[in-house]
Formats: sequence, C-alpha cells, structure tokens
Amino acid sequence: MNKTVTPEYIVSACLSGEKCRYDGESNTIDAIVKMVNEGTAIALCPEVMGGLPTPRIPCEIKKNQDGTLSIINKNNNNHTEAFIRGAELALDAAVRAGITKAILKQRSPSCGCGLIYDGTFSGKLIEGNGITAELFIKSGIKVITEIEFEKLHDDC
Repeated sequence: MNKTVTPEYIVSACLSGEKCRYDGESNTIDAIVKMVNEGTAIALCPEVMGGLPTPRIPCEIKKNQDGTLSIINKNNNNHTEAFIRGAELALDAAVRAGITKAILKQRSPSCGCGLIYDGTFSGKLIEGNGITAELFIKSGIKVITEIEFEKLHDDC
C-alpha cells in the first residue's frame, strides 16, 4: 500500500545538501536531507530561482537613506530585483503546495530570520529578515532557522 506523503515545509535548498550558496557550497543538515528525501519538505533556493548564478559574489541587505532596502553584492552591484523575484517564486511554490511552515538559512539576505548582516560586509549582524523570510512571514508562513530546527529536533 502506497501512502501519499504531503510536504509540510519549504526548506532552504542549501540545508538539504544542494550546493547553491553564494560560494558554491551547502550547509547540509542530515535531518533536513531526510525530510526532503521522504517528501515532507520541498527544497528551494530563492536566490537561484531569482536568476542569480552559483557561485556568486556575496550579497547583503543595505538600508538606503530614504528607508528603502537594496540587496547589493560586495562589488556594489544591485540585485534587489533578483531577490524579490526569487522570494515571490518561493512563496508561489509554498502556496501551491499548501505549505505553511519553513526552515530557512539564518543570516542569509534571502532566508535570514531574526538576524541578517548589516550591508557593510563587515560581519556585523543586525535585527531583520531576509527578503524571502519577510515575505513568508507577511504571508502567514511560520519561519524558523536551521538552528531553531536543530534545537527542536534534538529535543525529540
């Protein structure tokens, strides 16, 4: 008897072993790989979905003087449109699959939740969310970081 598995989570693809980080590496977490393999999670990378290559020059969110946000890379090239496009495509995938929970990579300009880099490429963290995480949260998707997931998973 085949049991149909319904995905419960969207996860950052780098957490599932995909080498899609800016440096061409991953942040593999075995329990998340297992979830994707079992069909309880869908892995995606909003940055790649938005059209950015892998590897790519690191990007951070920068607050402009007028209060708006831009996503710039270390060479000061603006990639805001690609990040927004990727976030919208990721949200569309979650909505189509009926998913209301996400496990996203902390500190990322796309997926970061709670803390992100400050836009100076100095390693300084500030309160805030990445573009995809913010869109998910505003759309009613519960977002946790991989660190929060590991703490919950370790307690099981």
